[in-house]
Amino acid sequence: MASSKIEICEVGPRDGLQSEPRIWSVDERIELIDRLSATGVSRIEAVSFVNPKRVPQMADAETVMAKIKRPKGVVFAGLALNARGAERAIEAGVDEVRYVVVASETFNQRNQGASIDDTLAGFSEIADKVTQANLKLSATVAAAFGCPFEGKVEVSRVASIAKQLADGGCVEIGMADTIGAGVPTQVTEIYGLVRDAVGSDIGLGFHLHNTRNTGFANAAAAAMEGVQFLDSSVGGLGGCPFAPKATGNIATEDLCFMLRNMGIETGVDIEALVEVANWTESFFEAPLPGQIMKAGLFPETARLPEAAAK
Repeated sequence: MASSKIEICEVGPRDGLQSEPRIWSVDERIELIDRLSATGVSRIEAVSFVNPKRVPQMADAETVMAKIKRPKGVVFAGLALNARGAERAIEAGVDEVRYVVVASETFNQRNQGASIDDTLAGFSEIADKVTQANLKLSATVAAAFGCPFEGKVEVSRVASIAKQLADGGCVEIGMADTIGAGVPTQVTEIYGLVRDAVGSDIGLGFHLHNTRNTGFANAAAAAMEGVQFLDSSVGGLGGCPFAPKATGNIATEDLCFMLRNMGIETGVDIEALVEVANWTESFFEAPLPGQIMKAGLFPETARLPEAAAK
């Protein structure tokens, strides 16, 4: 059944900025988060508690969390890939801890420096810490649609990982098309098998990239399947620093426009979000991939015939 409402998780401050060669200052990252939290987006992946030597764009996460505004109703998430990261996230005051397991051994080794089994064991370590801190625990199964090193990823493996995460205390799971290789039929297949594996109580969503121009088709397919949330990045910023050519997160304002015109509620002020996208673009030499910031909303941009004739 199609969704009537989908929660948008804005990942620009984390997944958007982490692969950009220009390292944003702490103050710039804080301003980006504050601008986003004022648009009606109810969840923001704000920071990452990873080793700054590996991802220098995500350094000083604690400082960012300490200085951002915390509007009522906005959940601020932090990515943690190990027990130390989870401890830092809890101490920094996040509302949600996000964990990642990659669905291919080769990519998991490159992304996390460990096997899938070891990464799942690591999840068990952090689950108790996060739960005892009364924080939301969520996870992403990365490369669920395909791996840049191994090629095809079996959906049964994605479903198996998702079940282990759910059994370990995860309340929400996202399936990520990390390299932007997926197509809508895969969305349908993955959603169905994962839903069957984890049951009806676990929230499901997708993290989609538009690398091969299929991200929005996949998002529409996900919406028709009835997902609870979708990740997206303001202006279409970002990708994964450990996946070759994995550019192209789907743009939040474009996603919200599509969902709105499909009759699906997001709670986001799209015009305000376009302003944030334009502000974000000013930090880059090249235009961002987002399209609504260029073309405008519809039907808002439609002009009456007599106005067009002048």
